[in-house]
Formats: sequence, C-alpha cells, structure tokens
Amino acid sequence: MSTPAWVALVAIAFGCGLLLSRRRPHLPSGGWKDEATFTTLHIAALAGPSLRDGLTRDSARKAVRHLRCLLGTEAVALTSTEAALASDGPCGGDVLAQVRQALASGRPQVTGASVAVPLAVAGRTVGALAAYDAEVNGALVRTVTEVARWIGGQLELAELDAARREALAELDSSRRQAVEAEMRALRAEISPHFIYNALTTIASFVRTDPVRARDLLLDFADFARYALRRTRDFTTLADELTCVDRYLLLERARFGDRLRFTVQVPPEVLPVPVPFLCLQPLVENAIKHGMGGEVRVVVRDAGPEVGISVEDDGVGMDPERARDLLDGDTRREGGIGLANVDVRLRQIYGEDYGLVVETAPGAGTKVLLRIPKTST
Repeated sequence: MSTPAWVALVAIAFGCGLLLSRRRPHLPSGGWKDEATFTTLHIAALAGPSLRDGLTRDSARKAVRHLRCLLGTEAVALTSTEAALASDGPCGGDVLAQVRQALASGRPQVTGASVAVPLAVAGRTVGALAAYDAEVNGALVRTVTEVARWIGGQLELAELDAARREALAELDSSRRQAVEAEMRALRAEISPHFIYNALTTIASFVRTDPVRARDLLLDFADFARYALRRTRDFTTLADELTCVDRYLLLERARFGDRLRFTVQVPPEVLPVPVPFLCLQPLVENAIKHGMGGEVRVVVRDAGPEVGISVEDDGVGMDPERARDLLDGDTRREGGIGLANVDVRLRQIYGEDYGLVVETAPGAGTKVLLRIPKTST
C-alpha cells in the first residue's frame, strides 16, 4: 500500500478511536498515539499475508476477523463481484445484495447501519468490504474507505506476485524446451556423421581382427546408450568423460596412430554435475579440425568452478571462422556441435559462461569452458 494510505489509515484511527480493546496485543510504553500506531500496524500485519494470496474464500475467511478488529465494528464482510466470501459478526441478511450498489457504481455505499466500499485493483472493481455498526458516521466511512484502499493494495501485490510466478514458470518451460530442442539438434548431428563412420570402422575389423571388432562394438554400444538416451539436463563429469573416452577409442580405431589423445582430470571434480553432452561435441570438433594429430582434454579444479579445455595441435583456423562456428553457421562442418554447446551453457549459467575459442592459422585450436560446481 502507498504511504499516503497508511498515513490516512493511522490518522483516522487516532482521531476516531475505532481500535477495539478486544484481542489487543501487548503495547509498547508511550503515549496513546504510539499505542494506536502499534495496534493499527500489528493488526494490519496479521491480515496482510492472507490477502496477498488473492481474494478467495479461504483468504477472506482468514483476513476478515482481523479487519473487524481493525475497524472496531460489530461486523465485517468481504465479497467478490459474484459472491459473499466471508464475514465476522452479524451482517443481517444477504451481504452481496447489500453491497451491489457499491460494486456497480465503484463508490462507497452508506446505509443506516452499514458501509460498503468497493475493492479496486489496477482500476478494476474486484469485490467489496462491508462494515456493520449501530452508528455509521463520517469517521467510520473514511476509515472503511482507507482500509478498502489498503486491501486493494494487498490484492494488487497478490496479482503482481502471481504474474511473476507465471512468468518464471513460462521462462523455465521455455528454457526446458530450448534445451530439448538443442539436444535433438545435437543428436541429429551425431547420427549421420559419427555413427556411420564408427560402424564402418568396426565392420572393417570383423574379418581381420574379430576380437577387436567385438570390443569396439561394445564401446560403440556404451557410447550410443549414453548419447542417445532420454534428454537430461545434467550428468556427472565422470559420466561425460566416460562418453568421451568411448568416442575417442572408436575414433582411434578409425585414424590409427595418427590420432593421439590425453585426458587429465583431478579425481575430486568427477562428481561435479555438468550439462549432458557438453564435451563430446568439442572433442569431435578437435578431431575434425586437428586432422588426426593430438587432442588434449584438461580439467582443472578452479575453486567454485571447473575449468575445461579441449585442444588440438592441428592447422587452426581464422578467428572469424571460429566466430561462424559459434554462431551455428552450418555451412562450416562442426558448426552445429560448437554452437549447440555454447547456447546451452549460456542458457543454463548465463551469458558469461559461453565457449571461448583460442585459435589462429597454423596454431591449433583450444576451446575453453567453465562449469560452476553448484549447477543444479
């Protein structure tokens, strides 16, 4: 509620003496104004939380007895535009019929024994507050009006909070859909490129080295089981590195001694959660652009983060080409994989956590990424 409404509400309570002695909390020492202020704010604080759940039967039932105490009247009722929601004390008849004029006109309605004031949220009438007392005077009308303004402020906060939760839910849903779409794109890339080459390589060993063909087929089955399973946002670094290991064994069978690879990782970071399939596309890119050669995967424990680099000693590339790959330029082989990982990292962790590519013609390529340890 705005400050002027609070000031008016407390000032009216001062001048009219409408605060009841019943259910009155222990008051701090001081003059009557201090006591009135404390009591007004205390009772409003009791009613506020339920009103911030919106105007429902349950919230009205919880708030109405505090509102009666705040107003000091014989009875109080809350309605929506369509139904009487709750009351405390004798209201004497059909409450909704008694407040209908206030709801229709948007202005207070005063009778000999009641005051009904519409509840407004962002200019819309959503219900009414009715107070019943043997004596209805100007002071009571002003007080009920200010309390109704305050209730409207609480209900507006409830709507804003509901809108915020809905927006966050939609954002989370959009994020999940985006991640799933990126994963589908990545699987679509894995299928035609790697699977065909791996099976062709395995087939080449069936006659000449059946034991190795069997071992490679098991490695391929492990890789496919991991890479093509149902979408998950996160896995462990240990599982991701196992997937990379199976992939490298299959590629080593294809390239022979031309492909050399090393993986360095401190054991304490193996349980850290990482995005699913965040490393294999980078290793695949390194092999493609390294033309065989050496591929190094280095994992560092960097305090609150894990630092990972995937590096090859190949021909490198122009930095402009690297930017094209991160932008998902599918005219460049490997673009989908790098762009996919880059987009997912930024979606999950924020814009500061995208891929960093260090490269130059003749200098090889290094791709770096950072993963916060508290990522789930």
